[in-house]
Amino acid sequence: MQFTALPTATVSALQSDATDAYNMPCERSISDGAGNPCRHCLCNIPEGAPMLILAHRPFDRHHAYAETGPIFLCASDCPRGGGGAMPEILTTSPDYLLKGYCAQDRIVYGTGKIVPSADIPTYVEAVFTDPSVAYIHVRSARNNCYQLRIDRG
Repeated sequence: MQFTALPTATVSALQSDATDAYNMPCERSISDGAGNPCRHCLCNIPEGAPMLILAHRPFDRHHAYAETGPIFLCASDCPRGGGGAMPEILTTSPDYLLKGYCAQDRIVYGTGKIVPSADIPTYVEAVFTDPSVAYIHVRSARNNCYQLRIDRG
């Protein structure tokens, strides 16, 4: 499995004043150090660090399953996170909502589940046994905010 952060080109554009999914400017704020996960470096934004708050739609086009919601990003350059190890942003909550999607960006019914953080790798392996699942989205179990994508490794 590969934990996949938002693309650097997308994040760099947002950090340089591109507009969000609703064509609005990103809100600039300061992290309070709690619950501000950057969807690019996949780390929590440290207390006192500048950050962006914006609407994000993790799909290339509009359709019925293309949920849009708030995310945080570091306000300045940060290295793109990801890879095979559990990222920091998935260790700060007791559980997360995981949902499998097919290649046509539709939810694969039966894959949506609130999963304890420690059980994410096992659940991902189980979901990927279904060949119709192309990737998995991880969202906050409490606020439904997009966290990251998991791709087959």
